[in-house]
Amino acid sequence: MTLSEPLSSSPSTDSQSSAGPLNRRSIAVLVAIWLILHLGCLFTPGLLDDVDSIYIEAAREMLQRHDYVTPYVDGVRFFDKPPLMYWMAAGGMKLFGPHDWAARLPLSLMVLGLFLSVYALGRKLFGERGGFYAALAMATSLGPYLFTRFYIPDIMNALWMALGVHLFLIALDGIRNGQMRTARMATWAFGVVMGLNLLTKGLIGIVFPIGFVVIYALLTKQGKRLLKLPLFTSLLLFAVVALPWHILAALRNPAIPMPAGTGLPARAGWFWFYIINEHFMRFRGLRIPHDYGQVPIPLFWLMFFLWLMPWVAFLPAAWTQYARMWRDRPMESSKRKQAALTVLLWSGMVLGFFTLSSRQEYYSLPALPALALMAGGVVAGAEHGDPHLRRNILRAHTWFLLPLGMLIAGICGTLAAISPAARPGADISELLTSNPDQYNLALGHLHDLTTRAMGFFRAPLAIMAVSMFGVGPIAWWIRRHGNRRIANRERAANAVLAVSMCGVLLAVHGGLDRFYPIIGSKGLAVELAKVVQPDDAVMLDGELTSGSTLLFYTRHPLQLVNGRVNGPWFGSFWPDAPPIFEDENSLHKAWSGTQHVYLLTYQQSRIADLQHFGTVHLFATSGGKMILTNR
Repeated sequence: MTLSEPLSSSPSTDSQSSAGPLNRRSIAVLVAIWLILHLGCLFTPGLLDDVDSIYIEAAREMLQRHDYVTPYVDGVRFFDKPPLMYWMAAGGMKLFGPHDWAARLPLSLMVLGLFLSVYALGRKLFGERGGFYAALAMATSLGPYLFTRFYIPDIMNALWMALGVHLFLIALDGIRNGQMRTARMATWAFGVVMGLNLLTKGLIGIVFPIGFVVIYALLTKQGKRLLKLPLFTSLLLFAVVALPWHILAALRNPAIPMPAGTGLPARAGWFWFYIINEHFMRFRGLRIPHDYGQVPIPLFWLMFFLWLMPWVAFLPAAWTQYARMWRDRPMESSKRKQAALTVLLWSGMVLGFFTLSSRQEYYSLPALPALALMAGGVVAGAEHGDPHLRRNILRAHTWFLLPLGMLIAGICGTLAAISPAARPGADISELLTSNPDQYNLALGHLHDLTTRAMGFFRAPLAIMAVSMFGVGPIAWWIRRHGNRRIANRERAANAVLAVSMCGVLLAVHGGLDRFYPIIGSKGLAVELAKVVQPDDAVMLDGELTSGSTLLFYTRHPLQLVNGRVNGPWFGSFWPDAPPIFEDENSLHKAWSGTQHVYLLTYQQSRIADLQHFGTVHLFATSGGKMILTNR
């Protein structure tokens, strides 16, 4: 028995397929889904205000400054994240021009890489069909799609984690089988991947893979085999990849005096902010400034599984299988047990870590490949004819996906039918509530939705209703009453489930496109870019995240009114920080002066306020935001 055996206790003709060449049909299906859902949705909507446009603006300013060590946003040093995501976006814009889609393209390619890496690892653990279904689950689940609609590094962290686990298992197999060249190559590649992970997500990028390696080796009693690997040369490769930027960033941004009364140390620079503050203090929830929300632990656990919808329904079947398996032979002699340990340890480490530290909704993304592998293994086992898995999967579909699909289809279909169509030229912001206390969370703006606003979403709601009918009743009927040949029945039901989820995700994209004026300002920025002159002042009423898309689309510096907080706050203490921070007095003085001023604001009361100091004209309005001008 080899590590490539399927998890199912039933024999399978697929059991040795992982040793052969990759299945071109499986790869073609995964690439086709990526082309439709990711490449096809790359061009809309525009960049979102907040981290999406801030990170891509940092990449654009890297190109403009020819400085690829110190990130800047609006001319202010920005130390929040490591540089790989900036370098990738900058590379896309260098090749194709400073367009939002060009900046997003490298991340989209990383998503394809994640699908293929999960497929390859799944083949090793659970056979060809297990690997395919695991990758299919990643490609058609809610979380991986939702959290690649804006530019954050967590999906890349998931890719490096999947590659790291796979390379480690290849290295162990190489030693066990006497293939030392394979073991060495895998170990060296592991070092390079860890370097890339450090440049993607910081220290947490290497904590999970290295923790997995150590704990897995101890639990499977293979610690001595680790010592046979070329650990020192792998560490050197890691250092070659990861250390140059860290050293240069520290040298170019040394500690400088900090103002008293800010909570900062007397002297601080890149090292304090990026290493101490961003890593250790964030873990303890003490980061300065505290500009992020905290998801409650029960909600974080719930979302951890929600992101794999609808394939999460099959995880109880996997856990039941693992419980049966654990009574089999000892760990060191059972490859199926070791496959189960891989996915359980992987997901448990991520969930446990963020249960103890600060957490956002998407922090669990690096564990999603492990959940997808669990689901893929049992779905493949049922397709191969395991009666126990078939019963459990049918039960999950009957008691979970069937009622859930019917419920969502009914709600969405009803809303699509009864909601009045939005009148031409209507602004969605007129029909929403405002919940600014929720906006520190990644999905906080969803709290603004009301039933009155559903008329804007009639088409996505209709698509969602039809698609969820496929996820629930249609796939269930095929699984229960379809072709009596077991493999055909299961395979057809899984195909319907995947195709239906493509429809669900396209509906999500359509909904996001319609909701965009609330969470992005591209339309306003494009109109402003047509008329703004280099000597004009473009101001933002509030912090940078409330209108950061203006920076990218206008290519014009922003002045922040009462906005010396959060992202640009620490960098504003550097002597070379531009004078972009305004207060009420300086705003009023500029409004009454001779300079042409444009102000993006959410506050209707600003009109009456500024009328005391000069003429106020409404330049443009969208999504509850308006641009006012004094000329």
